[in-house]
This record gives sequence, structure tokens and C-alpha cells, in this order.
Amino acid sequence: MSTLIQSRAARDMLELIPREPGLPVLGNTLSFLFDPIGSGVAMYRKHGPVVRGKGLGINAVALGGPDALQMVLRNQDNAFSNSQGWEFFIGRFFRRGIMLLDFDEHRFHRGIMQAAFKKAALVQYLERMNPAIARGIADWRPQAKFPVYAQIKKLTLDIATDVFMGEKLGPEADRINKAFVDCVLAGTSILRFPVPGGRWRRGLKGRQVLEEFFRSRIAEKRAHPADDLFSRLCQAEDEHGRRFSDDDVVNHMIFVMMAAHDTSTITLSSIFHYLARYPEWQDKVRAEAMALGKPQVAHEDLAGLEVMDRVMKESLRLLSPVHLLPRKTVKEVEFAGCRIPVGTYVIISPLVVHHLEEWWPNPERFDPDRFSPERSEHKKHPYQFVPFGGGAHMCIGLHFAEVQVKAILHQVVQKYRWSVPEGYEMPVNFTSLPTPRDGLPVHLERL
Repeated sequence: MSTLIQSRAARDMLELIPREPGLPVLGNTLSFLFDPIGSGVAMYRKHGPVVRGKGLGINAVALGGPDALQMVLRNQDNAFSNSQGWEFFIGRFFRRGIMLLDFDEHRFHRGIMQAAFKKAALVQYLERMNPAIARGIADWRPQAKFPVYAQIKKLTLDIATDVFMGEKLGPEADRINKAFVDCVLAGTSILRFPVPGGRWRRGLKGRQVLEEFFRSRIAEKRAHPADDLFSRLCQAEDEHGRRFSDDDVVNHMIFVMMAAHDTSTITLSSIFHYLARYPEWQDKVRAEAMALGKPQVAHEDLAGLEVMDRVMKESLRLLSPVHLLPRKTVKEVEFAGCRIPVGTYVIISPLVVHHLEEWWPNPERFDPDRFSPERSEHKKHPYQFVPFGGGAHMCIGLHFAEVQVKAILHQVVQKYRWSVPEGYEMPVNFTSLPTPRDGLPVHLERL
């Protein structure tokens, strides 16, 4: 009886929240998959910071604005579960990765992993990364339709396997890359069971490939550790001497490898797009790189690349690598006068906040000087610019991604110039992580 009363009370709370009905049966699925920015901004304008709807078969409440991001990401009352929020989307494919853990368990795992992303480790990673970048971009061939996304994804996967695993994939690269892609795409499957040829089935097979790939290497990594992330996870322990199990290592390597190369690939694709459309900014980035007088950037040089930093931040504002963040309430929550019951899916979108004109004048305009010290548009609210999340679950590889993106861009601008036809705008596929639907073909020239 008490459960029935609770469910009625929950329904009554939700009924008081404005609703965006969407389409019959599908609800808001199509807008969620194909126009998350436009539809998110429109719902915010129409309903305010709290609205409920349905997408991919689940009922959810969307919370908008930087105050909502702050409440959910800081999660001071432990009211929002990361694990239960992501489980529906990617739990089968990235189970027990660092993003799918909560509270004390998350703190324990993150504490062990954090050492692999401290400054000393990043300096070592960059030293290993630079030669891999030089080799990778040396193979680029000037052409009228150079496929940026495919080439950058290959490069970042090569870097990730070298830096994080201490090896080169060789012939296995395509198979492993496909497994990662299939796992990511499966998270937004409409048919969420293993139909032959469907996304869900391909994702399950991809997960199996990745598990076998990493598990087969653990014994060697434990016996003969090196300075790569894989070895660090196999050897790491907390202050009480607790270490990761083999399953923990496999789960973390699958998630970190995916995040390390996918988020950097998306960020670089966005940067390449805008630097192609705005050649004056490409010239500024190139001039800054040339002025440094080094073919490869060192860690101590990164802070001085101010133009590149502003370009990267503006590209991240316009296209964040993870555009929607799901959570599930484990306590009742109140926000903007609305009560949200336990067990409710909550969706927040940093990308929608990045496109709100009250926080960003002319939000659709590419304007890196927003981030200049004189303007500092991103400092009006601590949670108005959060392309890598925030709070306890802020992306653990944030600084690695920044190092990798800048190291690649520094070398590329010194060797190549690229452009797109006038009027071109990169079409984005939002059905998983946001990627160029056309592969981002550019006219690539060698300098």
C-alpha cells in the first residue's frame, strides 16, 4: 500500500511540471536525436528551466540554465545518481567505467585513477605523444576533400593506444576502432535488444571484442609494468593498499580509451571546422605557433598559447563532446519551485546553456575573444561554461584532452592550411556523440 501511495504522490508531483508532448509514441525522441540544441533552447524559452517529456522510451525531466547545471553537477546532497542515469544509455557497453560509479565507490576508483592524470604523468604523455602526432600527420595527403573526422579519429586512437597502452595497434586498429564506435552508437538505439544488424547487437559484440582485447594483456602489464596508463591501473593502489581487480582494469580501460580519443576527436573536428570557415583565426593560431619557434610543443609552452586556447574554448562552447548528461534522482529534489520525486530521470545539457543568448551575446557566432581577459563572457556564472562537466564527475581526462588537442593543432597548423567552400557549415550527427555527418571534407594544402 505504501508503494502505491508513493507512486501516486510521485505522479502528482510530476503532473505539476510543464510538459512538452512531442509526437505520438515517439514523444521527444526525434528532437532529442536530431536537434538537441534547437529543441532544448525552444523548450527552455517556452516552459522555463523545468520541463518534462519522453524520449527513447523513458519519461524524463529536463532542467535548464546554469543554476540547474550547478545544482545537478555539484550534487551536494547526493540526490542525483550518475550510475542510474547513464545505465539506460551506455551501461551495457561501458559498465562500471568511472562515469558509471556513484558516491563512495566513485571516490575510491577516482582516487586511484587520479595519479594517472597529474602533471608529471601529463608531461610524460606529451613526450610520447609528439612523435606519434608527427608520424600521423606526415601521412596526410593534400586534396580537395580531405576527410578530417576519419583522419583525426585514426590519429587520436593511435595516440591513445601508444600513450595509454604502450603499444601500437597495427592491423588491429580498424577492428578496435569499430568496436568503440559500435559501443558508443548503441547507447541511443531505439530498438534496445539484439536485432540482427541493429545498433544494440553491434554494440554488444563491440563490448565483447574490447573485453577480450584488454583482458588478454593484463598479466603482462602486471608482471612488467611501464609508464603507460594501462600499467598504472594494473599497479595502482590507494592509501590502504587496495588495488583494482582485473575486471576493474578492463572496465576502466574501455571507458578511458573511448573517452580519450572520442572527446578529443570531436573537439578537434569542431576546431578544424571553425578555422576553415574563419581563415583569419586560422592565421592567428598559425602565427602564434610559428612564433613559439618549436615544431613540437612542450608542456611548459601550453599556457602561452593564448589564441589557441580561446579558439579551443569557443569551439567547445559551440559543440561540446557530450551534449546531454543524464541523472536519476535518489532523493526528492526541488528546483525553480518544482518538486521532482525519487526515481526520476533528469537531463541537463551544457550545450543548450552554451547557446542561451542571455549568457552569450550572439550565441551562434564564432567569437573566440569571448574568452579574452578583457571580455571574460564565460565568468558570469561558474556553471555557464562546462564542456567537460563539473563537480565530482568532471571529466577525469580534461587536462589530457587539452594537452592532446593543443599538441596536435600546434603541429598541424605549421604544416598545413585548410578551407571549406563559402557558406559551408558542418552538419552534426547527434544520434550518439556529436560528430560531423559528412566527415568534414576540407581542401587541405601543404605549407
